[in-house]
Amino acid sequence: MRLSSFTLPLRRFLVVESCPAEWQHFDLYLFRDEATVFYVGQSHTAFNRVWSHIYDGWKGRSLVGRFVLMNWPAALHFAVELHHSQAERFSPLGHDLNLAEQLLIGEYCPCLNETHNPNPTPLPAHYNPPTVRVRHPRNPRAMVREAGLANQQAERGNAEKWG
Repeated sequence: MRLSSFTLPLRRFLVVESCPAEWQHFDLYLFRDEATVFYVGQSHTAFNRVWSHIYDGWKGRSLVGRFVLMNWPAALHFAVELHHSQAERFSPLGHDLNLAEQLLIGEYCPCLNETHNPNPTPLPAHYNPPTVRVRHPRNPRAMVREAGLANQQAERGNAEKWG
């Protein structure tokens, strides 16, 4: 049975080098923290689109990717949530990908989506907007390396807590 959705911390997502077969059916994605959804999007393969946001943020071509970059390293605590438009949740919409995306945008009112979002949630004040000037440029490889280190620290912390 296929998962209809799951959530992964961005720090864990960044160390996944290629899309696992069991993730290839996911075609909707959210960038979020515990309280706020920043962005909802769709793509034939959501995994690849999330990565293109990361790379395009570094190049200045993706608002959500730039938001991640402008809030590094706090962005390591963001989450990537993947959904499948064929899930039961979207059956009243005929499993239409565009309508499923619109439903999620309407439900969460993400900060960075403009289309189909008449009342975007204000960006929490403790985050830098994606429009701020880059102070510490980094490359995606450095972000992946830092994510790996953050994962190791989290694992050590859990081992100490539960050990």
